[in-house]
Amino acid sequence: MHEHASRFGRADHLVGICSLPDADARSTGVIVLNAGLVHHIGPFRLHVEMARQLAGRGYPTLRFDLSTLGDSSASGEPLSREQQVQSDVADAMTLLRERSGCTRFVLVGLCSGAQNAHLVARDNEAVAGVVFLDGYAYRTTGFKLRHYLPRLLNPARVARHLVQRLRPAQPAGSGFRVEFPPQARVREELAGMLQRGLRLCFVYSGGATGYFNHRRQFGECYGRALARHPGVSVSFLKQVDHTYILVGDRARLLDDIESWLCTHFPHVDAPPETPHNVVAIR
Repeated sequence: MHEHASRFGRADHLVGICSLPDADARSTGVIVLNAGLVHHIGPFRLHVEMARQLAGRGYPTLRFDLSTLGDSSASGEPLSREQQVQSDVADAMTLLRERSGCTRFVLVGLCSGAQNAHLVARDNEAVAGVVFLDGYAYRTTGFKLRHYLPRLLNPARVARHLVQRLRPAQPAGSGFRVEFPPQARVREELAGMLQRGLRLCFVYSGGATGYFNHRRQFGECYGRALARHPGVSVSFLKQVDHTYILVGDRARLLDDIESWLCTHFPHVDAPPETPHNVVAIR
C-alpha cells in the first residue's frame, strides 16, 4: 500500500490522500467523506485507519476534504451546498479513477458525511454502494416504547426528569440540531438506490440512541420489504460511541466494513444483476 497527497478538482481547490494497493487493485474504489467539520483524518484518525486497511485489501481509497473544510478551499462557483458536494465528489471519483483505474465507487460517511453520501448516491450513477454511519433514521412507536418504558419504571429517572422540567428553559439557539428530510422522501430515495442495484450498509452506534435504539427500528422506519432487501445490511453497535473513540471499537467497525466490501464487491467482480434479480420495494 502506498499513499499520495493530491490537490485536485475543477478549481484545483480540493485536497485529499489516495491510499492505493501496491498491485492488483480492485475495480471498486472507496471514497471517504468528511465527518462534520473534521478534516480528512476523521475522528480519532478513523479515516486514516480505514483507508489503509481497505487499500491493504486491494480497494483504492480516497479520503478528502469537501470545499471549505479542512485543507480544501472554496471553488468560487455560485452553487448551493448540495450542488457543491455533488461536484466535489464527482471530482474525487475522477481523481481515484485516474490513479487506480477503478470504475465504480463505494461512499463512506459518518453523521453529516452519511447525509452527503445519501444525496450523492441518489443521483450519481457511478456509485455502487454506500456505508452510512449513523445516517438517517426516525423515531417510531417502537423507539418510544423502548426509550420511555424503562424510564417510567425507574423512580430515580422519573424524579430527575421532573427536576429538569422545572428548571428555567434554555435560550433559543443554545443547542445544535440537524433536521432530517421527510421520512417518506428518504424511504423513496433508498428504494430507488436499491432498484438501481446499489448495496447499502447501515451502521448505527450508541451515540445515535437519541433517534435509533434497536436494529429492528430500521424496518419500522422504512418497511419490511426494504429492511429485508438483499442489498441492505443493518447493524446496531449499542456500546460504541458516535466517534469511535476506543481503539477496539474502531477495529471492529473497520473489520465489519472490510467484510461487507469483500462480500458485495469481491476481487472478481460479479456481473451486474439482471432485471429479474431485482427485488421491488413496495
